[in-house]
Amino acid sequence: MVGSVAYDSVETPEGTNRHQLGGSATYFSLAAGYFTHVGVVAVVGKDFAARDLHLLKEHGVDVTGLEAGNGDTFRWTGKYTDDMNTAITIETRLNVFEHFRPSLPGSHRGAPYLFLANISPDLQHSVLDQMSPRPRLVACDSMNLWIDIAKPRLLALIENVDVLMINEAEARQLTGVRSLVGASEWLLKRGLKALVVKRGEYGAVVFHRDFTFAAPAYPLAKVVDPTGAGDSFAGGFMGYIAAVDDTGTEAMRRAAVAGSVMASFTVEDFGVGRLKSLTAAEINARFSAFVELTRFHPLGGGQGLPLVRRVA
Repeated sequence: MVGSVAYDSVETPEGTNRHQLGGSATYFSLAAGYFTHVGVVAVVGKDFAARDLHLLKEHGVDVTGLEAGNGDTFRWTGKYTDDMNTAITIETRLNVFEHFRPSLPGSHRGAPYLFLANISPDLQHSVLDQMSPRPRLVACDSMNLWIDIAKPRLLALIENVDVLMINEAEARQLTGVRSLVGASEWLLKRGLKALVVKRGEYGAVVFHRDFTFAAPAYPLAKVVDPTGAGDSFAGGFMGYIAAVDDTGTEAMRRAAVAGSVMASFTVEDFGVGRLKSLTAAEINARFSAFVELTRFHPLGGGQGLPLVRRVA
C-alpha cells in the first residue's frame, strides 16, 4: 500500500488526544496485517518515534519502502462534534509529505494486490506504472480535493483500477449524479469492477458489476475517535482478499464485512489504540456478530410475504 504516515491531534466529544500515530498507511497496514503480509510505501520525518517504527515491524509490516525525509512527519489537527461522520480540519502541515514521490522497492513491484491511499492522482498513476506485472486487484481511495482540482487525472486512474473506495458525497461530486445507484452505474461503465461507498456509522455498500451488497456498521455504545476508520476498512477489505487470494463475488462480500470489522475496532479508541492490540478471538467474535446482524431465514417453498389482499 502507498499512503501517508502522520501524527494527529484529535478532539472528539469523548476527549482530546494529541500527537497520536495516524495516517492512511498506518491504519491500513495495521488492519491488513492481521490477515496478510503488508509492504508499506510512505515517508516519515526525523521526528518519527522509534516505538512507532517498532509497532509496524511488530505487526509484520514490511517497512522497506518507508522513507526517512529531512524534516518533520506530516501533522494533522482536527475535531469532531456530535456529527462523528465529519471531521473539521483545524490545521494541516504536510512537512516531508509535501514532496513525497513514491519509489517502490524492487521487492514490492510484483505484489499481487495494491492499495493506493488518498494521495494525488498523479502519484497514484506513478505507483501503478511501477508495478510489474499488473496486480491481480488494484484498489484506490480519493477525496473531494482531488475531484475539485484533478478530476481528469482521477477519472483516467479509475479506468485503470478495479475498486474505488469513496464516500457518498464524493461519489455524487465525481459523477454529477445525485442517485447513489446511478453514480455507481456511471463509474462501473468506466471499467471498475466494484465501487465501495463508505457510509461512516451506516456501514458500506459494494456496487459490483454482478451484485450489490450492504455491510452494516457494528452497533457500538460509544464511538471515541472515527479517524482512520475508512483506511482500516480498506485494510480489512484488501487484507482479507489477499489472505484468501480470491477476487470472486463471495470473497468480495466477505471482504466488505472484514473491512467493517476492522473499522469497528478502530473507532473504539483514539488513534491506533485498539488496532495495535487485537487478538484473533476478538476479531473472529466480531465477525460472527456481523453475521448475526444480517442473518435471517428466507421464506421456503417459493412463497411470498404473508400480505393481506385488500379489495378496492
